[in-house]
Amino acid sequence: MSVEAAARSRLLSLFLAGRRVPAALAAVAVAAITLHLALYRPWNTYGALQLPLIVEAACAAAIAGTLASPFGEPERVAGSRLPFLRSTMVVGLTAAAACALAVATVGVPLSGGVAALVRNLVGFVGLGLLCAAAVGGGLAWTGPVTYLILGVYALYTQWHGPALTTPWVWPGRPGHDPGAALCAGVVFAIGLAVYTWRGARE
Repeated sequence: MSVEAAARSRLLSLFLAGRRVPAALAAVAVAAITLHLALYRPWNTYGALQLPLIVEAACAAAIAGTLASPFGEPERVAGSRLPFLRSTMVVGLTAAAACALAVATVGVPLSGGVAALVRNLVGFVGLGLLCAAAVGGGLAWTGPVTYLILGVYALYTQWHGPALTTPWVWPGRPGHDPGAALCAGVVFAIGLAVYTWRGARE
């Protein structure tokens, strides 16, 4: 390994450690195990859809906890590399959480399917990114948690009406709904772009 490659690897490891990424990965692993064990229990249709949604929001909140440095981003000395570090961390954590939750559903029944699980997670993370840029990294978790309430209500309306059909409330839409997937993806893409460019508000 060249000196430059070693320096880049060292910079990335320090950035991830400073952002508490190992703790976030541990939280994601606990959430995935919890989901796997919970899916062995019998649930009614409403509960079977609500349970994964809560776990997805918990994973997104854990990822949101990494969006700001506890030291006020002293890594700004990284200069032009900082946007790359931010985007790499977010995409990597989101992919790791999606894979962990997908693996957790193997062999157990999952209402809504893996597509809805990944879609909801991506949208939740996007909301966390937008909150980090708007109100600060310390409050970034409020985006996923607040939207969780709306998502639970959207599921409630499927049985008690009037049903929410807008794709912007994607947890209430079927897993194969392209409009809901597009909306969740747009929120994530905008959130990632804003966070990559400016980081969490201090």
